[in-house]
Amino acid sequence: MRLDELQPAKGSRRPRKRVGRGISAGGGKTAGRGQKGQGARTSWSLPRGFEGGQMPLTQRVPKLRGFYNRFRVEYQVVNCGKLGRFEPGTVVDLEALRAAGVVRHAVRPVKLLAGGGAPPKVTIRVHRASRAAVAAVEAAGGTVELLAGPESADQAESGPAEGGQVSEP
Repeated sequence: MRLDELQPAKGSRRPRKRVGRGISAGGGKTAGRGQKGQGARTSWSLPRGFEGGQMPLTQRVPKLRGFYNRFRVEYQVVNCGKLGRFEPGTVVDLEALRAAGVVRHAVRPVKLLAGGGAPPKVTIRVHRASRAAVAAVEAAGGTVELLAGPESADQAESGPAEGGQVSEP
């Protein structure tokens, strides 16, 4: 096949219909514009999105309401001060937090924050921890172990989640 042999597929190109050329031509008299009215007039135009006087869709939808992120991960927050109810030297995991009433759900991920005072010397296993929380637990002589949990792709590439030197279980 050569360049001069190229042609469009059969039926993909049709000649334009010449309207207003007499009744027998099929598009005569009103030329497909109907009888009277706005569309029958010459050089008529409407704004883009005009809906015949009905409130346009762009004005009907609510504005400045934000959006719902389907991929957001909701963490249960645990402050370091809440760890005071555990004995020093214990291992605090999701089941222990649930049994103590610190978190409600055993299946949702947990994030440790530094608020509420100094924690006792415990080993805590959570999904995420802030740098300040890791520093507070390590200053008390404890350790923070991060569990493998729900992470977005960019967090997985960047390394440990917000905590400094954190050991994996």
